[in-house]
Amino acid sequence: MADHQGCSSASGCSKESCEGCPSQNKGETQSLLEQLNQDSSVKKVIGVVSGKGGVGKSFVTAALANAMCQKGYRVGILDADITGPSIPKMYGLHGPATGNEKGILPAQAKNGIQVMSLNLLVDDEEAPVVWRGPIIAGTVKQFWSDVYWGDLDYLFVDMPPGTGDVPLTVFQSLPVNGILIVTSPQELVQLIVKKAVNMADMMDIPVLGLIENYSFLKCPDCGKEIQIFGESHADEIPEEMGIPLLGRLPLDPAYAALADRGRFHQLQMEYLEDAQSVIEQV
Repeated sequence: MADHQGCSSASGCSKESCEGCPSQNKGETQSLLEQLNQDSSVKKVIGVVSGKGGVGKSFVTAALANAMCQKGYRVGILDADITGPSIPKMYGLHGPATGNEKGILPAQAKNGIQVMSLNLLVDDEEAPVVWRGPIIAGTVKQFWSDVYWGDLDYLFVDMPPGTGDVPLTVFQSLPVNGILIVTSPQELVQLIVKKAVNMADMMDIPVLGLIENYSFLKCPDCGKEIQIFGESHADEIPEEMGIPLLGRLPLDPAYAALADRGRFHQLQMEYLEDAQSVIEQV
């Protein structure tokens, strides 16, 4: 017999009147996943997250996308950092985005990576996005459901920092196969990483590993690695949390120059082999 205690008109309940009543489905878990664009196919979704801002998360996202593209995979980037989108500028991409009967068309970088970002949809790329959380979350969902991605092997999702609306929306609405956490070499790193890991655990999303950015600056004369942000604490995380460290990326002015000039498609990096291997095993 159905439990009608949660029904506002329980005294007048009958079998017919209770059809579709939420009380009928108590205990059932309903999926919140959004439907992918019907003409698209995305095999794996990889989220790139950080517990705090300023760690180069978008840089790492694009570097990973480049690395997988160079291995022959079909790759896309969903720029979910709605209020601070930077991916299009890195690849020299500008709007307005166009569409056809299949949906909104992502912009294509010169190396073939498909990109969708709010900056490709607005009239003024430099105008601030003053939106409340529900609108931002809805936009992220539309990037999944309304964009014609075609056939992708990997879709990287560049998320805003922290554990707020957008990461929650991505974890609930997209079939995320795993996340990579980006951090920097400060003592605070463990606390920040724990927040991201705990959120992923709450949402039952696998944590694939950790990538430390700004690890060192290599002297152009002698090749010595200078730890300008202090001694790294990333080695302590695998032991404490069981998360593998998949790479340490240097602070290199040449990388920044490629991004500033919109030529990030030219980036080739030797520090992401371990991350590539883990992503291929997802």
